Parts: sequence; structure tokens; C-alpha cells
Amino acid sequence: MVRICRYLSRHGSCILTSRSNFHSSSPSLNALLSSLHKRGILKESFPQDAAQDQLPRLLQSGAQTVYCGFDPTADSLHVGNLLAIVGLLHFRDAGHHVLAVLGGATAQIGDPSGKTSERERLSGDAVEANTRSIRESIQRIFTNHELHFHDSSKKLGTVTVLNNLSWYKDRNVVGFLSEAGRHFRMGTMLSRHSVQSRLRSADGMSLTEFTYQVFQAFDFHHLNQVYGCRIQLGGSDQLGNLMTGHEFIHKVSGEEVYGLTIPLVTSSVGDKLGKTAGNAVWLNRDKTSPFELYQFFLRQPDASVEGYLKLFTFLPLAEVEKLMEQQREDPGKRLAHKRLAAEVTKLVHGKEGLESAKRCTSALYHSSVQALEEMSDEELQELFREAPFHEVLLEPGTSVIDTCRMVNAIPEGPKGYRMVSEGAVWINHKRADKPDQVLIPKLHILSNGLTLLRVGKKNYYIIRWLGL
Repeated sequence: MVRICRYLSRHGSCILTSRSNFHSSSPSLNALLSSLHKRGILKESFPQDAAQDQLPRLLQSGAQTVYCGFDPTADSLHVGNLLAIVGLLHFRDAGHHVLAVLGGATAQIGDPSGKTSERERLSGDAVEANTRSIRESIQRIFTNHELHFHDSSKKLGTVTVLNNLSWYKDRNVVGFLSEAGRHFRMGTMLSRHSVQSRLRSADGMSLTEFTYQVFQAFDFHHLNQVYGCRIQLGGSDQLGNLMTGHEFIHKVSGEEVYGLTIPLVTSSVGDKLGKTAGNAVWLNRDKTSPFELYQFFLRQPDASVEGYLKLFTFLPLAEVEKLMEQQREDPGKRLAHKRLAAEVTKLVHGKEGLESAKRCTSALYHSSVQALEEMSDEELQELFREAPFHEVLLEPGTSVIDTCRMVNAIPEGPKGYRMVSEGAVWINHKRADKPDQVLIPKLHILSNGLTLLRVGKKNYYIIRWLGL
């Protein structure tokens, strides 16, 4: 499964670490695989020789079914998961059917790949709530892609979101081990890198984690039997699990199936995308706003932008090249950065989310009063997440100093009065240094009934006036 609980710095820079075993010059490589290779989305295939030769012919023969799994170990996916979703979207755009499998069962097992210690156990209720939230997020992204990025003249494949708990909940452990367990060999399972690294650690590895590869392999088998799925997509740290699934299916049914990995994207200090000790950039609006997502990509270093345009957007490669030429001619305009931020934000949050991000950008960085007036309560609270939100009854004669004291923005007495008169208070991006001035509509109170109050450099207060 593509794991969710990795952390990503909101302002960290990221680089791609990838060496693909796909050869775009190969005459047998079909157009989809060639495009994904050129974009850097595909890294490794398994089994390598068969995937280079047979997989292109399989994709050329008709619509195939591809799956990728996401363990709901948090209530939202994050940017580190986005490349896997983009991979599925490329397959769907080419007319293939895609399955997004949420690990309602496997999230309670815990994938040891890339982990130095065992995850804390999640309750069934927590996993269920996380699964609902992530299902909505994935469906939203697929809908946004269909609305804003898909060429309507081409036939889209289907998309199905599944929960693997549905095929485990009625099984008992004895029956499962009797049916599936006999096909797995301990020597092979112990040889996996994810297992070896954990066995050498101080904490070792629990039986629960050790069985994870069995469950992921059985998932692939179940999807192969029920949905005809023959291709699994996963992060490059999932290669061992993909191999286990291939071997299991080959023993049970003899059918040839394939594993494709996408590269891991790392920060400038080598951490996986989504794994730092700080904040995370999530794909759910209640955790990371469209503005914050937009700013994250806008702030990427110049060296990362071209690679990110190829990875995270659906722009034709020729258009990416043209954008980069324009960027080199006039770096100050940051055309490539802006296009990257806009494309990703629109994919994740839709056209409305992109417009919200641009309004917030204008309000915060360009002191646009018009943008403030057009912002909703939700947008203001997203933009100023730490700012207290107050609803206050507007009394006749309310002054600047009254407003500050109503929301406890300044100290009582002479000190607070001096703070206003000495210019420490700003209302709607304009300095308000006359304490006794009565509030003026459209200047101090915006047409949407809101006031943005700032005291000092960073202390914001949002006021909604009642009784207007």
C-alpha cells in the first residue's frame, strides 16, 4: 500500500530520486508507458523482462485494469501520495480501468516498508472514519481530473474505490491460512529488504507486521480474480510487496501479472516526500487549505519546477519545455512556478479551490481590499488559521479603540491607547492610528460585513459584525 502517515514540510524543497528501468527507445513500449517514462512517473517493473516485452502488448490489446492501494492510517492523503493518484489518472485517461483500494484491513496490520519501528495500533472506528474521509478525497480528485483535464473526445476508463476490509471481514484466520498461507515460503518472505532491515533493528518485527506482505499479495489475487486486474502500481519502496503478489498469483492461477513502481520524491535533505519532523501538506481542505497547497508548490526551488511539472501536471511535455524557456528568459515572472501551483491546486481542489487560493494570495501578499471583500468566512479562517474569529454586535459610534478592546487585541488603559496612536493597529490592510475614529463602512467594515484587524506584525483578528 502507498502509506499515508508521512510528513511534508509546507515550505520544504523537494527533488526526484529516480533511475528508471524502462527504456523509452524500445520499439515495443506503447505510447502510455513511453509517456509515463519520459515524465519520470515510472521507475521499475516486475518481472522486468516480461514487463518490458509483454506488458506493452497487453495494454495495446484493449482496456486493462490497474490498481493502487492506500492505507488509511490518517484521515487525509498528503502530497506524498499524489504521484500514485496521478499515475492512476494517466492510465484512466488512456482508457484503462483503475481501482483505488483503501486498506481498511491492512491499515490495522501496518506496512513495515520504510519504517524503523512498529506503528501504533489503530482502532477499527478510527480506520473506518479515515477510510470515509480518504474515499471522498480520491473521488474528488478523479472528478476534478475529468472536469478540468480530460480531453472529452477520448474515452475514459472507469474508476472504482474499494475497501479491502470487505473481502476479509467474513474470513476466519484458520481458513485464510489454510487457503493462502501454504503458498508463501518463509525464506522468500524473510529475504525482503523491509523485513531484513527491521529484524536488524533494536525493536525487531512483530508477527503482525511480518504478515503484511501476505495480505497485500492476497489483495492483488482477489482483484485479479474478481476484477481481472493484472497491473499493480505502487511506490518504489513497495517493490518487495509487489513481487510477493506476483509470485502468489503465479502459484495459484499461473496468470501473468505485473508490478509498476513510481519513484519516491525526496526533500533537499533526503527525506521522503511527506516525512519531516514538522508540518504536512494534506489533500483535504480542512487540514491544508487550497491557499497553503498553492503556496507550497509556488515556493519550490527553481531546480525542482520542471520535474514537478512533468510529474504532477497533465501538461504536454512540449508545453512544459516552452514554459521553462519562458522562465529562463524572464525568471522574475516565475511563470513555471505559477503554472505548477495552479495545475496542482485545480486537480486537488477544483476550479473553485484555485480561485480561493488566488484570492487569499492577493489578500495576504498584495494587500487587496477587493480580495478581502470577496473572501468567505471559511477562506479568511483558512488564511489566518491562528486568528481568533469574533461575532460582534455593531453599536452606533463604535470606534477603532472600541473594536480593539472588544476582541481583546490590545491591553486596557493608556498602553492600549498608545499602541493604536503609535501605528501598531491595521484594519483591512490600512493603518488605523486614530483611536477615537468611528468605524466607517467600506473602509473599516467591508461590504461582506467583515473586518480584518492586525496588531503588530502577526496578530490577526477576524470580526464579523452583526446588526448591519
